Amino acid sequence: MKLLILEAGHCLSLAMAREANRRSDTELTIEPALQTTPARLETLRPDALVIPPLSRPLSAEPAAVTAHAEAVEACMETCREADIPLVWCVSDQLYEDGFDVPIDEHVIPEPRDDGLRRLVRTGDRIRAELPHHLIVRLGPLFALEGSHAWLGELLDTFIGGGEVRAESDVIFCPTSADAVAMALIGMLQQQHCGADAWGSYHLAGTEPVSAYTFVSMVRTQLDTRLEGRGERVALGTAKALNHHHDQPLRRVLNCRRVLDVFGVHQKPWRLEVGRMLDAWCLVRAEESTPQ
Repeated sequence: MKLLILEAGHCLSLAMAREANRRSDTELTIEPALQTTPARLETLRPDALVIPPLSRPLSAEPAAVTAHAEAVEACMETCREADIPLVWCVSDQLYEDGFDVPIDEHVIPEPRDDGLRRLVRTGDRIRAELPHHLIVRLGPLFALEGSHAWLGELLDTFIGGGEVRAESDVIFCPTSADAVAMALIGMLQQQHCGADAWGSYHLAGTEPVSAYTFVSMVRTQLDTRLEGRGERVALGTAKALNHHHDQPLRRVLNCRRVLDVFGVHQKPWRLEVGRMLDAWCLVRAEESTPQ
């Protein structure tokens, strides 16, 4: 199976590359920007074009959100002309106001924010104009490296003594970029073998948690590992924010369909964070060892 993924520096693109390198059944081509051409698709003839998500669109500049939506629609039109399936990953923030219960795939987001509404219109176009598509809504992505690598940003801030501000009343399911890469390749392999299960899916880590609790857990685990290595580092602090005074905003994705259709299980985000912190500490130890 041959895949083309855009935005080479995105944390999901890097994770896809790592996963493809571990397999013998997947060939991955990565383009530097969020764009492609009919000639490029004709040359490569990938089995699917994969577009990483615009993480945290609620806090992104409006121009960046619009540019992302326009680029995705241009890719959709190119895929339609070349008869190439499109995979578009999107943030769970499209469900701006959340739901009291886990959110199923058939629930189309109806945000109030203009930028989010622009992304929803892009999704509507894909569903209407491109039969062979996967729209994969993701919980907040985290990874160690690449753009939108939330965990890497947290570690840099804490090590630098900075403050991380996070909502204590926004509940979601953090999602490892590595787990998403493994799931996407597995899903597309089944499509490649004739599953013909196109449509919208949800994918997120297990165990809903507040943004503040997630950030605090990362800080605690980092401190524990550094102390275990004999390092004394004055880590930065985590500060809780409270915006939803009546009740927490819950943005929890129901991932049952991706399990029923493709057999993809959710990964526990705590285990993924622990694994990444171990890898981060190992690199830190190697860098500090005299040559």
